[in-house]
Order: sequence, then C-alpha cells, then structure tokens
Amino acid sequence: MHSIPLQWLPTSKKEVDHLGWDYIDVIIFSGDAYIDHPSMGAAVIGRVLEANGYHVAIVPQPNWRDDLRDFKKLGKPRLFFGISAGAMDSMVNHYTANRRKRSDDAYSPNGKAGFRPDYPTIVYSRILHELYPDVPIVAGGIEASLRRLAHYDYWQDKLMPSILVNSNVDLLIYGMGEKPIIEIANAISKGNNIKDLDSINQTAILLPKENMPDSNESNEHIILHSYESALANKRLHAENFKHIEIESNRFHGRDIWQPTGNSVIKVNRMNPPMAENEIDASFDLPYTRLPHPRYKGKRIPAYEMIRHSVNLHRGCFGGCAFCTISAHQGKFIASRSKKSILKEVEAITKMEDFKGYISDLGGPSANMYKMSGKNLDLCHKCIRPSCLHPSPCPNLNNDHKQLLDIYHAVDAMAAIKKSFIGSGVRYDLSMHQNQNPEINKTNKRYNEELIRNHVSGRLKVAPEHTSDSVLKLMRKPSFSLFEKFKNIFDELNEHENLNQQLIPYFISSHPGCHETDMAELAIKTKNLNFHLEQVQDFTPTPMTVATEMYYTGLNPYTLEPVYTATTPEEKLAQRKYFFWYKSEYRDEIYRSLIRLGRRDLISALFGQRHNSFNEQQKRNKSIQKRKNNK
Repeated sequence: MHSIPLQWLPTSKKEVDHLGWDYIDVIIFSGDAYIDHPSMGAAVIGRVLEANGYHVAIVPQPNWRDDLRDFKKLGKPRLFFGISAGAMDSMVNHYTANRRKRSDDAYSPNGKAGFRPDYPTIVYSRILHELYPDVPIVAGGIEASLRRLAHYDYWQDKLMPSILVNSNVDLLIYGMGEKPIIEIANAISKGNNIKDLDSINQTAILLPKENMPDSNESNEHIILHSYESALANKRLHAENFKHIEIESNRFHGRDIWQPTGNSVIKVNRMNPPMAENEIDASFDLPYTRLPHPRYKGKRIPAYEMIRHSVNLHRGCFGGCAFCTISAHQGKFIASRSKKSILKEVEAITKMEDFKGYISDLGGPSANMYKMSGKNLDLCHKCIRPSCLHPSPCPNLNNDHKQLLDIYHAVDAMAAIKKSFIGSGVRYDLSMHQNQNPEINKTNKRYNEELIRNHVSGRLKVAPEHTSDSVLKLMRKPSFSLFEKFKNIFDELNEHENLNQQLIPYFISSHPGCHETDMAELAIKTKNLNFHLEQVQDFTPTPMTVATEMYYTGLNPYTLEPVYTATTPEEKLAQRKYFFWYKSEYRDEIYRSLIRLGRRDLISALFGQRHNSFNEQQKRNKSIQKRKNNK
C-alpha cells in the first residue's frame, strides 16, 4: 500500500497548477511563514475552509516593497482575500518595551527580521484594495482582533481608532475564527454582498452612522463613547474599556457600537465557546505539522517551540490585567476530547524527528483543561473578567482529575518516553482549596505529579510581582502563595533527589508599581535564592486593562488614579532591580535607594559591607572635591 504524500495548501501558481485547480476561492496573505500546524492561525483557517469544500491558497510574508509581484502572482480569488498579520501583534513582534527595533523574528525563516511591515493588516489591505478594488477583504488574527475598537497604541503613543478605519478591510474577524470564516464564505458564495454581512457573530464592520441604534443601551447592544470624545477625554476611554472587557468575557454578550467620524464600528457579540466536537473538528484536520517545503534548510524558531507540543484547550479564565488571551479567546474553556488529543500525540510519534518526548501538553494556561462552573446557569450570567481574582469563584470547579487522566494516557503510549508541561501553570488554581476534599486530594496529586514527572529541568510559573498592591492591579494572587508552591517544589525535589529549577516570571513598570516595590521585589527574590532570568518591562498592548491604566492613568473599574512609570528613565529605574546581583548595577541601585529615602533596604540587599564601601566612596569624593577647589 502506497503512503499518501504530505500535502500543504498551495503557496505559488506552480503548486496551484499541480493540483489542477482552475480557480481559487480564498487567498490568505499572512505575516508569518507558512507552518501547517494547528497552532498557526493562517493554517487553521485555510484547513477549515478546505474542509468545507473551498480551494484555499496561502501567500506567506509577501514582499510589500518591490513591484508587488507576490500580491499579483495568484490573481483574484473567487470569494475574497484573507489577511492575518500573524500569530503576534506586529508591533510587539518588531519592537522592545523601549521601542527599539528587534533584530529577530521567531515566525520567519532563520529567525530573520524584515519579512513583514509594521501593521501588516493595514499595509496588505491597502495594496490588495488598490490592485483588486472589487474583491472583498476579510482580516483576522491577533493584530486585527485586538484593534477592533479604539485602542491605545504604545508605539505611536496615541489613541487610535478601530483598525477598520485606517485599512481597506471590509470585514474583521476577532477571536478564534473557524465559525465566522465559514459563515462569511458560505454567504459570499451564495451571492451576498460582503457589505451586507453586518450581523455575523465575532465580526466587526464599519457602517454608516445612520445604522446605529437610537437607544444607548439594551439587552442586545451597548453604544460606547465615540472615538473623538474618548480621544479628547481619557476618562471616557477608560469607561469604554470596562464595557468592552465585560462584553468580551460574557457567555452571552451584546453587540458593541462605537461612533467614529461619520461612521460607526459595529462589533458583533462573541460566539459561545466551541463545543467539544467543534474544537475537535478543527484540530483533527489533515495538517502536515511541518513548515512548507519552500523553507527547506531553514529554521523557524516558533516552529521549534511547538513542533512536538499539543494544545489541550482554548480560553483562559485567569483574567490577568496585562494579558490579551481572554480578549481574543474568551475566558470560557473549550476543551478537546481525550480521543482527539491522543490522535494528535500519535501523529507526533510518527514524525521523522521525534525522539520520544512531548515538549508540552498545555494551553493558554497549562492546567485549565475541562474546567468550568459547577452551575453553568451562573456562568451564563457572570460578568467577572476573572474567575480567580480577587479570589477563586465559589462556583469554579478546579478538579484536575481529567487533566491527570490525559497525562497518564499519553505517558502510557509505547512511543512516549516522557511528556513535559511547557505552558505556564496556574499554581493558584491547583492549590485553591475546594469544598470537596476529594478534589483537594486530586489537586495535591496533580502538583506532585507535575513536579515529579513533567518538568523538563525547569518549571515556569508566573508570580509576576511580590507586592500585594501591584498584584491586586495585575489580578494575580499574593506572593505568599508562590512561596508555598516553592516549598512544595523544593521539598519534592529533595525527597525525589531531583535537580530541577523553578523559574518565576516577573514584570517591572506595571501600573501601580513604584521603584520601592521593585527594590522590595529584589530583596524577596534574593532571600529565595533567585537570580532572575525571565523578566520583562511592561509593554502596553491593545485591549488589556493594564494598558488602559497606563494610557489613561485611571483604573477603568473604579476610575481612581493609578501611578504608572511611563518615561524611559522611570522604566529603566525599575528594571535595574531585577539585576541587583550584577556588579554594574550596584552603585546605581545604592544611589537610588538613598534618593528614595530607603537606606534600610541597602543592607538587606547588599549587606553592611557594600553600605560602608559606598559611604567611604562618598567621603573620598567629597575630600577630592575640596582639594580641587583649593
């Protein structure tokens, strides 16, 4: 029996001709290299359309700086062009928190930067509209999704209107796009004009202002302050964001309208989370799981990270203030079946380069598989952005039993030597005491099995800060809970004679964080014997509550002022405390603590010797200055 050759979606005229097609229904332009994997959005959308009978081609990373031949080579599609900037917002991909241009791009061949423009959604759509003005354009992906309404853009340092205003996109899909893309394709295929498709869930469209409802608020919709009024008054933008976040995290949300200029943005409500059979259908499509052969001999860093990984679910109910997951995927968990997961693991074991190790059995948060409210009727009415903050919801079922069952089933497969958990673990979820003692026993076993069997040398967790006041604004638990988890980790390592590391993630310059908070973070982590590696300066990204605090100076839920380090000097002043153990930072930190009136922290951080040494240096400089004056 001959094996069936691997088949990618076509990326060139030659490949289209090889398939014998005389037309293409949808052509997708992507800012990422084409990796035919269920973790890559363009591949997923292409495969979903293909499964529904459509001919789909992908043009990865088209050259927008030459004669535009990449935009012309496949001609017109029968239905529409699709655009995705990629798996990351292009500006996060291109620039550091200090707005410095990055020299690498994990989603490009050999990790080389320069294969996509800033704001590809805008650049690609303008080019396509100029070349083919009569062909509809549909945008999706992270960049379009998180810029669907007025948003603060950190790189331009100003409030921007919906991306629909500055692009030539006819319809925007936000969130996970399998359902809306098929509705759109079916409607256009039947002869409907894309301008009339203004009521498809999880889409946004620019309409004439006269289409806007008369009443400001109802059970079906809410009208935000206009872009112009929000631009003039930051408080109004903060008020808008509260409504946007709530509606994005409701099981049955409302349509959102925002007047902008002479038009209005209509964002149709989110779909309920995908049912098990729906999410299985998406993951079970015939992905090759490989980069397209056009990249032969080239390494794509993002692929290296996910090639032997399995995503168990979508959605995250953590609601962290700086995270965009719930704004894109929603807070309700959509989990795959055990059968679908094991089918994917089986496919991985047959890959030529597989050595027996699954790099990640995870998700947006590693341990939310199959979790939901005990009483779903309460979930359908809930407007909390987080099920874990300020404390875990009493209705939340945090039973890790089904997740452990997945781990055990995977590890029992003959070709599997070991499965690891590479995604971030929510220890506040596994450590939360349930009213059911059996669940508490299961969750205790989860933590133990995680540490004993599924750590690839280093376990990543994200306490993010040590200050309770900062953590409250972050929507994260108290640092004391991390310390308890570390004790469990250390005790089990000692008992099992393991040599594993716990790697905590921390953020500086988050709204609400002062320089003294960072100094205290340095002391607390020093006392826990950490020399921090996984750290970052807070980067404001569209559609997070932390970004709105950064831009407006207000907490959108209370409208109370929030201090935020915004200048490069303020941000660097906070970041240096991560590296207190490096000699080049010590004198600078010492001087800062003197300036802040916190001499008490100097000896705690550096010991009395450094304190005395610097005092002597200060005296020596004073003596030398007097000599020079003489």
